[in-house]
Amino acid sequence: MNILMIDTSGPACSVAVMKDGQIICELQLTSGKTHSQRVMPMVDQALTMCEMTVADIDLFGAVAGPGSFTGVRIGVSSVKALAHAAGEPCIGVDALEALAANVSGFDGLVCPILDARAQQVYGAMFESGMPPVRIMDDEAEKLTVYLERVKADGRDALFLGDGAAAFETVIREQLGDKAHFAPAHHAGLRAASACALAAEYAKDEANLKDCMTLLPLYLRAPQAERERAAKLAAQKENANG
Repeated sequence: MNILMIDTSGPACSVAVMKDGQIICELQLTSGKTHSQRVMPMVDQALTMCEMTVADIDLFGAVAGPGSFTGVRIGVSSVKALAHAAGEPCIGVDALEALAANVSGFDGLVCPILDARAQQVYGAMFESGMPPVRIMDDEAEKLTVYLERVKADGRDALFLGDGAAAFETVIREQLGDKAHFAPAHHAGLRAASACALAAEYAKDEANLKDCMTLLPLYLRAPQAERERAAKLAAQKENANG
């Protein structure tokens, strides 16, 4: 099976190609350009380097979230369009699980966290493996609440993801020598890890989607929707008062 994976859910834009169980290409770029400008040229470049075309791909994958609302939409929409054009299935991969898939052989908790702003994180907990063994469902919550969950487990914890870098000082203050941090080459979300996960889950056809049923994974409403809801609630309260 040939798999093309796209990730635009965070700061980096990345593309990976797997052929018959082997990652044969991975491109990743973090720059000032938007993901919408980068992703399709990177797909073209990856396929050209592999001497393949879209017609050679059997499964199209996207990191479906959680992450940047705009970034997630770009990746999912791109994969839906490619899958529709090729007439092939697609699959969504959880961003936190893909981060955890960077880790092998760690005897403790694997703690991927993404900076969700306002001292909140998108977080989960796993034990290392392929696929990673889930200990906690994805949550969007205050960093302090998440760290209390980790602390209550009692094991050493390996942090990775952009939230790990953003909150390293606070994490070390809360967990002391129980806190560990992945090195730079494993700390960020990689399309290759997401691609490996897609290959695992594609073994069960029930996990495959078509271009109409692949959806983003959001843990909370976009900021604009939250602000609108708060404004409407305030207007309703004032009207009732």
